[in-house]
Amino acid sequence: MKRTLVTASLMAAGLFSLPTFAADIEVSVTNLTHGNHFTPILIAAHDADSHLFQVGTEASAALQKMAEGGDIADLDTAVTGNAGVTSANPAMGLLAAGANVSGVMLDTGDNTHLSIVAMVLPTNDAFMGLDGWEIPTEAGTYTMYVNAYDAGTEANDEIINGGGMSGVPGIPAAPSGDGGANGTGVMDNSDNSNVHTHPGVLGDMDPAGGMSDLDSRVHRWLNPVAKVVVTVK
Repeated sequence: MKRTLVTASLMAAGLFSLPTFAADIEVSVTNLTHGNHFTPILIAAHDADSHLFQVGTEASAALQKMAEGGDIADLDTAVTGNAGVTSANPAMGLLAAGANVSGVMLDTGDNTHLSIVAMVLPTNDAFMGLDGWEIPTEAGTYTMYVNAYDAGTEANDEIINGGGMSGVPGIPAAPSGDGGANGTGVMDNSDNSNVHTHPGVLGDMDPAGGMSDLDSRVHRWLNPVAKVVVTVK
């Protein structure tokens, strides 16, 4: 298993190097969108060879479940089954636009990298994602702005009924119910079936038709979609 090593000066004990690992970290996640929610968030510390997702590769079945329906259970199991540690659903449900979840503590042990994912709701298969960020060994506070990615598993038609853009069960659009209906579908000719940077949502202003079932005044977003702050203790 690959581990991060830092070279040390010759010590009286005769050691030339000692492994240095991150220990306790505190994580906060802020939803930067105007009118979208994040489904349950998964925060994971893992080794350098593990990934929840990778840009340019095909989405795993576990990633597809999260990106299309907000289900993080299989990703969580994959991390913990490989000696990683997680905080699953720290916001205790959906994270609304402008809201944040803070004070999430992880004892990373000998895990060296951090990943975070959550579905962007409502979308077809968009998710905010931090992939394999190397956790600094120096104490301090580190801030990152995180993009949304397209899982490449479903066309971005922005249609709530029939297009699969249902998010989590019981939530057909945004929780406030401000999605439209009877859209004809956004014409997305992309054939990129790998994970890639999401182009964002278009929407329209016709609640009873138009192209999209999303209100462009509420649901339109561009990257970045999240702010992540990590404090290394």
